[in-house]
Amino acid sequence: MVWSMVRSMVGSMVRSMVGSMVRSVVWSMTRSLGPALGLVLRLARLPPLLPAGAERGGARDQEGHEAHDAAEGEPVAATAQDRQHRPDQHRERRTDDDPEPADLHQGRAVRRERDGQGEQTGPVRRVAGGAAAERPARQPGEAAEQSGGPGEHEEAALGHGTPVCQRRPTLTTMVRMSEPTSPESPAAPARRTAVVTGASSGIGAATARSLAAEGFHVVCAARRADRVEALAAEIGGTAVVCDVTSEQSVAALAELVGDRLDVLVNNAGGAFGSAPVAEADSDEWRRMYEVNVIGLMQVTRALLPALVASGAGVVLNVGSTAGRIAYEGGGGYAAAKHGTQVVTETLRLELWDQPVRVCEIAPGMVKTDEFSLVRFDGDREKAEAVYAGVAEPLTAEDVADAITWMVTRPAHVNIDELVIRPRAQAAQHKVHRVLD
Repeated sequence: MVWSMVRSMVGSMVRSMVGSMVRSVVWSMTRSLGPALGLVLRLARLPPLLPAGAERGGARDQEGHEAHDAAEGEPVAATAQDRQHRPDQHRERRTDDDPEPADLHQGRAVRRERDGQGEQTGPVRRVAGGAAAERPARQPGEAAEQSGGPGEHEEAALGHGTPVCQRRPTLTTMVRMSEPTSPESPAAPARRTAVVTGASSGIGAATARSLAAEGFHVVCAARRADRVEALAAEIGGTAVVCDVTSEQSVAALAELVGDRLDVLVNNAGGAFGSAPVAEADSDEWRRMYEVNVIGLMQVTRALLPALVASGAGVVLNVGSTAGRIAYEGGGGYAAAKHGTQVVTETLRLELWDQPVRVCEIAPGMVKTDEFSLVRFDGDREKAEAVYAGVAEPLTAEDVADAITWMVTRPAHVNIDELVIRPRAQAAQHKVHRVLD
């Protein structure tokens, strides 16, 4: 009898202790794993079926909102049955008078805009449990931006004053806070600007047109006002009457250009006469050196601060194959164009630590309306003889196309020099001609 009482008491104590331990363990596990299990169940729960006869996206809830399918992006009606399956989520909806939840976090979302070539940032609010964060009203005409990352959603306004469409609540919602535009907002990057000297004809005019087609605002500089004004009107540029050999004229050009310049094409130049050295005209030689070397130096010196200020400036000097080799009757012009080449190389060395590239293009035989005509003082027969029998000499547009390519390379790419000839010209003295 005593043994039975002892066995009964021990069994009762063991059962009591085991039961307490089991209840304690279950309670602890429930407290620690309950939220996680609830989370999994909420995520795994399938959307409720629509009532019979209701079309997908056809029914709206009592508040006039739509639920959005997170995967497809198609509207799905939120019904009373849907709300019964998610009572906790609908209790989390707040009115404008409710205080913000304690777990509201501030973040930053970076929005890249390719058109502006820059970055703009806007604050991002994270809201746990799918509650929508307060956000400023959109400005009239302001477009909603869609985020590209998975799990990120952007509210899309149907129009000014139209209720914002409500997506299906998710565990965590990222709401991008659009910054309303205002007069103080940063403007789009300024249009690139190029200066082309000697723009009244030939390679200069063709280069101005080519750069304008690439989106540059081109300042057309030359001595003949009527021509540069017509060209500027044609391409939407700015005309400037400028003599590169005059310091005062160049200073006026620099004042018009202002504090920032992206590209300078030193195209002004020319050849005068073809007499041998023994019969050379000192004034012609002096004029060639003034326009091809001194003028180039003066324009570059005046506009260099603006080129540096751009952060990625380009100086492109138009030289010649005559600046690489000598030939009979070209002593003065070859000497001047050798000067152009040396100034270019020197400038590149001197600007090695500045954000400015220095390039030179050296064309060979280019048939333009005026180059040879000016060289031979208006003698058209001599001018035409230079190109006699050459089926396809270069044109001004060929050279302009190459110039545009050079100055539009990435900022870290410098085309030191580019020699460009027609296929018929193997060297300065060796040209394929087909004569009758």
